[in-house]
Amino acid sequence: MSALRWVGFAAGLLLLLGTGSSVIKTLLIPRATASAFTGLVARSVNAVFRMATVSVSDLRRRERILSAGAPAFLITLLTAWLVCLLAGFGLLLWPLTPGGLPAALLESGSSEFTLGFARPHGPAPAAIVFLAGASGLALGALLIAYLPVLYAAFKRRETLVTMLEALAGAPPWGPELLARQALIGDVAYLPRLYERWTEWAADISESHTNYRTLIYFRSPDPTVSWLLSLIAVLDAAALHQSLCPAAAPAEARPLPAYAMARFLDLPPALWSGSRPQRRPAPQLPLRPPHREPGA
Repeated sequence: MSALRWVGFAAGLLLLLGTGSSVIKTLLIPRATASAFTGLVARSVNAVFRMATVSVSDLRRRERILSAGAPAFLITLLTAWLVCLLAGFGLLLWPLTPGGLPAALLESGSSEFTLGFARPHGPAPAAIVFLAGASGLALGALLIAYLPVLYAAFKRRETLVTMLEALAGAPPWGPELLARQALIGDVAYLPRLYERWTEWAADISESHTNYRTLIYFRSPDPTVSWLLSLIAVLDAAALHQSLCPAAAPAEARPLPAYAMARFLDLPPALWSGSRPQRRPAPQLPLRPPHREPGA
């Protein structure tokens, strides 16, 4: 029995290390890092919501259900982290607590949630209990600080999307964007539009890679989602260059190539929690090939 308790101690240490790695990669490291634990939770939540909406044909009703996916993912992930911390510290306390595993889990939960109704016996259990209490508080503080970052990035994403509805309709359409600007005599605004959407694409590719939870936050209006809006602006830029290359502004040229290079491989990796498998960036010509006169 004593050997089994120390095996549990080692398992608890590994569980705590894995949980800490998941928390650090998800909340602290501002780069595209993959966490197997966070990816497992993401796939599980996504599967539940997909099953719940598989028979829903109405678009707005389906989007209303799927819009709860982001809060559900965050709550499920926080709950999973707390359970793993409770189990990990409980296993650490198991060989050091006279009452066995139930008493060790009771001490772990009392300390992690700062309830304080269970007292440790001895200096080693007291040190583990202090670590459990600090970990629970630190996890709550990190998540509280994480939420404003998410919602600030969400607001930046949706601002231009909302403004585009007046220019390209709902759902947005690239040809309609060009036609409306031509009808009202405001074609001169298009270079500024392409430039702002190139900056928007850079911001979205950075924020949605570093803070992967943002991919779950759906646009408020399903007919004017951020992906549809991006496709509409890309269509407008491509049509502008194809149909009127002499008058197409220089700002329209980098947008399609940049957006394709940055967005092609990101969504599958973000949903699955796996490492992005990047292909080489497409080398799209930004201007027609030069030809000698008479060739």
